[in-house]
Amino acid sequence: MRLEIESYYQSYKPLLFSLAYRMLGSVSDAEDIVQDVFLTLDGLAEEEIRQPKSYLCKMVTNRCIDHLRSAANQRETYMGTWLPEPYVTASDDHNDPIQRYLRKEEISTAYLFLMEQLTWVERVVFLLREVLQYDYEVIAEIVGKSRVNCRQIYHRAKKSVGDLRDKKVIPEEETAELVTKFAESLLTGNVQQLLGILSEDAILYSDGGGKVQAALRPIQGLERISSFFQFTLPKLPADFSIRFYRVNGQMGLVTTYNGATAVISFEIQDNQIQSIYGVANPDKVKLP
Repeated sequence: MRLEIESYYQSYKPLLFSLAYRMLGSVSDAEDIVQDVFLTLDGLAEEEIRQPKSYLCKMVTNRCIDHLRSAANQRETYMGTWLPEPYVTASDDHNDPIQRYLRKEEISTAYLFLMEQLTWVERVVFLLREVLQYDYEVIAEIVGKSRVNCRQIYHRAKKSVGDLRDKKVIPEEETAELVTKFAESLLTGNVQQLLGILSEDAILYSDGGGKVQAALRPIQGLERISSFFQFTLPKLPADFSIRFYRVNGQMGLVTTYNGATAVISFEIQDNQIQSIYGVANPDKVKLP
């Protein structure tokens, strides 16, 4: 009996995409891998796959591992700060299944950026254990390590990401209010209002990929961020515009000026903006 691929696609695509997205930090690469997995299924008999969820997750994981190995050197030579590619939909689109899944699983830009600080082995082991609850024996077979080693890798990775995971979930209304104030501050050039919604140790990350102008290093602290915006806001051209979008399940912004587009997302804690993530690399900016 042939597989009902469309049924599997509808049932498992959000999970498979989120797994690949967490591992790779790239929307386009995650989509390509998921698509390739389902193309591979075409022609298989249903009896060949006893546990479709596990089977599909392993196929995605193996392809992600191959991709991570081949992409390691490219990432080392990346110009400036590397930020994950944002998943963007219209601000009023609450029906996109992937956006709903990203929101439910709290797969924010901050989360993906933290994943990037792990080695690819740590990332894969952590996600297989944390997201899929795989036994260490299965994980060991996938990554080519011993069970004991995988257990150590998992606990090391869990400790590294613990700070972010322990933070409370921010109500969507609170996020929307702060993002709106941020947008108003940019449009009016009100630096003081902007600083009023940032935490003392806020960080601004920019990713231009060497293709558009962007800060090569993170800008940390109110004083430095203030200097940055006091310098840049007066220079914004007349065609500067801001639109609200949903970015990784949360409220975010898209700015456009001089033909360049940037996607901005935020990490919010204690009713203040803790981190600002601006992705302007045209290879990573894809709008609906």
